[in-house]
Amino acid sequence: MCGIVGYVGMRDPIPVILDGLQHLEYRGYDSAGVAVVHPAGIVVRKRAGKVAELVAAVAGDQALAGSTTGMGHSRWATHGEPNDVNAHPHTDCGGSIAVVHNGIIENYAALKKRLQARGHLFRSATDTEVLAHLIEDFRKTAPDLLSAVSAALREVTGTYGLVVLETASPGVMVAARLGSPLIIGVGDGEQIVASDAAAIVAHTRQVIYLNDGEIAEIKADAIRTTTLQDVTITKEIEEVTFDLSQIERGGFAHFMLKEIHEQPETIRNGMRGRLRADEGSVKLGGLEHVQERLAKSRRIIFLGCGTSWHAGLVGEYILEQIAKIPVEVEYASEYRYRTPIVGPEDVVFAVSQSGETADTLAAMREAKRHGALVLGIVNVVGSTIARETDGGIYTHAGPEIGVASTKAFTSQLTAMSLMTIMLAKSRGLSAADARVLTTELAAIPEKVERVVAQADEIRRIAQVYKDAKNFLFLGRGANFPVALEGALKLKEISYIHAEGYPAAEMKHGPIALIDEHMPVVVVVPRDAIYEKVVSNIQEVRARKGRIIAIANEDDHEIGALAEHVIRVPRTYGFFGPIVNIIPLQLLAYYIAVARGTNVDQPRNLAKSVTVE
Repeated sequence: MCGIVGYVGMRDPIPVILDGLQHLEYRGYDSAGVAVVHPAGIVVRKRAGKVAELVAAVAGDQALAGSTTGMGHSRWATHGEPNDVNAHPHTDCGGSIAVVHNGIIENYAALKKRLQARGHLFRSATDTEVLAHLIEDFRKTAPDLLSAVSAALREVTGTYGLVVLETASPGVMVAARLGSPLIIGVGDGEQIVASDAAAIVAHTRQVIYLNDGEIAEIKADAIRTTTLQDVTITKEIEEVTFDLSQIERGGFAHFMLKEIHEQPETIRNGMRGRLRADEGSVKLGGLEHVQERLAKSRRIIFLGCGTSWHAGLVGEYILEQIAKIPVEVEYASEYRYRTPIVGPEDVVFAVSQSGETADTLAAMREAKRHGALVLGIVNVVGSTIARETDGGIYTHAGPEIGVASTKAFTSQLTAMSLMTIMLAKSRGLSAADARVLTTELAAIPEKVERVVAQADEIRRIAQVYKDAKNFLFLGRGANFPVALEGALKLKEISYIHAEGYPAAEMKHGPIALIDEHMPVVVVVPRDAIYEKVVSNIQEVRARKGRIIAIANEDDHEIGALAEHVIRVPRTYGFFGPIVNIIPLQLLAYYIAVARGTNVDQPRNLAKSVTVE
């Protein structure tokens, strides 16, 4: 959710922190703040709004100069509206302890009441401020800051990724994690802690991943990691492999547009070394050790939220049709709040771009408790889902900075398609049929390139509909989830209300909304149910709805039925969604740009949802 950067070393921490916060602003952008440690006290500066406003506010601020230890935070608000007071860092009564925090302290109200009874004075409406005062209480008797933070966190119910500084220990940071990611960048005489490697890679590629329940005392030349019960943990240093260029815009107006254009390559990356089109085979190293159990499973369950849930819905169509394995797709946010019937005969996939989605993690752990084989489909190497599952597939999409997911979706579909072919062969798919599928899948990146090349035409269509109040997206079969995802993209970044529906379901309710002001986007490839979808288009036309059709290049009839046609290459039906979503991503992007919204940082949204 929010962005955290902490620094201890030999340099002025402020430039490192501010640069890191700017690279993490996609994780939180309601407000931002910094704190540095001086012997006379902790100096804090906070501003509501974007990180740029904080950067301008602290320029030339001499009170921040002269320190070698500091931290910063970019916030996505939970408790308390975005303003200067509620921005992080938060301090204790005397301003000698400061905290930045991602997550939610669920028992903060009870803790706050107890602390107020002891005379603590609170300034903000946040749950985080409780931590500063609670640590202050324990610091009175604790031998050091690490012990005080450990004792305080043993009182806490909820999730956290946090960094703590104090005046009495100017060369020390304490960092802890439970349910919200933290990474320590290991440098030469300096250390950087952050909620995402994007804030670290400009300085070092050597990192330590903190696990849930771990706490670290970080000095310029040493890192000590323990549990909250003071059991020492030996951590391995790992290497971050992505380049800084991957988290920069590279000449594109927005990260989202860059990431849409990257999809031919990210889809190729997802197949590289895995797809052998000429042999009709797929090799997925992360699933080899469980391939037999996968093939013999009673059913596969996909757990996901938002875009990842939509990817699971497409995966359901692909796996059931080709591999003949029963599939269920569950909202991870709802899964553990009922009594799921799941057991050792089931395989559960946690699907998440970040690998840190709180709801998906909780649902995954619930399935694990019931004995299911739990696997992951994630993008971020070393993420919590990747570490806690028994295997899985990395999507290799590279860092995705735009809050509205694009390349992560098509990479997830690519991973599911590869897995489908692998399992289908295990369950009796003929070599000839497998070669047809692998050849078709290998052709997808070039087909995506052909759609991306139509960006200018899609931009012209967007200008026509930028002032619409509502949109309806329709699709059938595996393209119904594409309609859902297209509607989600539009409402996320343009703030236009949009709904996705199976085309045949339109007449069971949504058709009441259709009039001459309602744009209706219909995904209508020439597949086995083409004529059915054309009939649904006729129903919209009879009520003066305005049709935008996503149709195949060789469809010569659709032009007479639609105001606008966006052409996509013909693709084997169950791989079609990988191609067919591209024009919907571009349409949403250009409508949002025409409306003047903040495409990469849409209001009220954050990239990695690490709170429930």
